[in-house]
Order: sequence, then C-alpha cells, then structure tokens
Amino acid sequence: MARSRPTLKDIAERAGVHASTVSRALNPATAHRLSADVVAQIRDAAAALGYRPHGAAASLRTGLSRSVAVVLPDLTNPVFPPIVRGIEETLAASGFIAILANTGNDPDRYAAIFERLMSRGTDGLILASARRDDPIVDRCIAESIPLVVINRTVDRGGVSAVINDDDRGAALAVQHLCDLGHRRIAHLAGPQSLSTGHARSRGFNRAARSLGLAAADLSTVFADTYTRDAGHRAAKRLFRDASQPTAVACANDLLALGCYDALRDVGLRCPEDVSVVGYNDMPFLDLLAPPLTTVRIQHEEMGRQAARILMQHVEKPAQQPFDVVLRPELVTRGSTASLRRSSQVEARSTEPAFEA
Repeated sequence: MARSRPTLKDIAERAGVHASTVSRALNPATAHRLSADVVAQIRDAAAALGYRPHGAAASLRTGLSRSVAVVLPDLTNPVFPPIVRGIEETLAASGFIAILANTGNDPDRYAAIFERLMSRGTDGLILASARRDDPIVDRCIAESIPLVVINRTVDRGGVSAVINDDDRGAALAVQHLCDLGHRRIAHLAGPQSLSTGHARSRGFNRAARSLGLAAADLSTVFADTYTRDAGHRAAKRLFRDASQPTAVACANDLLALGCYDALRDVGLRCPEDVSVVGYNDMPFLDLLAPPLTTVRIQHEEMGRQAARILMQHVEKPAQQPFDVVLRPELVTRGSTASLRRSSQVEARSTEPAFEA
C-alpha cells in the first residue's frame, strides 16, 4: 500500500504548532512574519516527513502558478546568462521559478512561444526579445498580463522596462575614442527595429555632434542582427576605400567580434591601425587578443530589478508601469589606442596580431 502524502496537519503535529502557522512558515512570501526559530523548527519537521508542496493545490488557493516566463531572443548570446541569473535568484527568494524560452530571433516562433506560455498559466512575462513595435507587448497590455521588458523597450510606452542608458553608453565610447585622438570614427550599428540599435545610433550621433566631429569624418553601417557574422558583413563595408575610419564604435560585443574578423580580412591590425569599442561587456572579452574595450552594462542588476518589478505587478495588478534606467560604464582594454601619426598603409600586416 502506497504511503499517504504528508500534510500541513502532520507537520503541525510534529512541530507542535497550528496548521496555519505551518502554512505561513512554508510560504516564502509570509515566512518573515514568524520568528526564525519557528520557521526553522517547522521546516525541519517538513523535511523529516518528506513533505513536498503540492503545486496545483497552491495555485488553486492563491490563483498563482508562482512561475514567470523569461523570453530571450538568442540563448547563445553570452550577455543573457548573467541577466537570467539575476532574475532567477530574485524570483527564487520569493518562491517563484523562471521558465526560459528562446525565440531564436524568429517572429513566428516568438508568437508561438507566447501562446504556449499563456496556456500554461504563467503569472507574468519578462521579455528580453521585445521589438520597438511589438504585437506581443500590445497583447499583454490589452489583456492585463503582468509584463516587464528588459534590456530593450518599446516605442508605445505603457509597460515597465529595465533598460540601460544607451545614449550615455554610446557617448562614453565616442568620448574615449576622441580622447585618444581619433576623428574618423565609424559606428557599426545594430538593427534599428530594436530599441538598443536605435538608441545607441542616436547616442553616437549626438555625442559626435557635441564633440564637434566633422560629418564627413563619420560613417555608419547597419547590421541586420546582433551576431558576429552580421558584424563581419557590415564592417567589411567600412574598409573598402582610402577614407576608412581609424576607430569603430560597435553597438554590441558580437558585432565587435565581427569587426575583428573584417579587419583581419583586409590585413589591418587592432588597435595599431583601427581601434574597436564594443558594447555590453559580455563574459570572457578580457581573454581575446587584444582584449576588447567595451561599454559595461549591469547585467545581474538588470535581472534583479526586472524580477522585483514583475512580482510587484503580479501582486498588485493595478500598479502603474515605470522604467528603471541603469548607468553603463566604459571598460578600457587593449583594443583601443592613441591615433598613430604614421601612414596606416605602412602599418598593414597580412598576419594580424589577434584571433577573435
């Protein structure tokens, strides 16, 4: 005969407390109302009895599944794991779990994932995959689905967002290159359908104007996706003529790696011939040769903030949306150097000094 599942009453009898006290002690959202000793006593009793909370029953009592969907545009992009870590750790502290989904930058897959997640009763969404004009965001707002967009935002407003100050981040990159003596500076821009691509391009142009750079010395090429291959294709267009830039500010680190590849193709060295700045400071950039100078964003803090805000929306559906804008900082490494006064042609090498 199968053993019966231990109940809250069983735990209460073993711990010598009331069943309602057990319920509060085992709920992360209410445990703080009890003394630490009582919570420990009850949890020890639960562990001794082999108690496991019944998720479906808890959902019926509270109306919550205590699960949150986190939708990513590209699971292979190293910038996202530390963001997800911040989300998961914050959710776990309140008894929630994260369900990860990857769109692969495919709009049809994105829509299908959303439908499946909603059918499973998740309590809300954290979207890292939002586009500036995003029908999924529109639906969430129309249907009062708790939502936070992260790293990116949407043009329409009306949704909570945790983003970076991308105007400031782009300006940090341009200022750094100007301080090194560069004037012919290019921007390797991200997709303009995404808020990050649009805002970083806008920030680049604003900073260049404020620093008095001549329009004739500036150039911009656009990548169609945030990938190394897309960066490679776009960057090759920068190095086709004699007016090539002496420095490139890239809209993300993967695009910067593609720029490294394009420099290698034309026999230029980084940073001796062309300085390169990335954006995001994804893991392991310090291990490249040369290590990549980049704009660092607060990955884990972004995740923590998004999780906290989403739980507020879940618990208080009437709460108004709001934005959190985090400040980036420049991390200087070996991919940027002072402008060389000698001819670039003389500095060319068929064996570049780096591997990306």
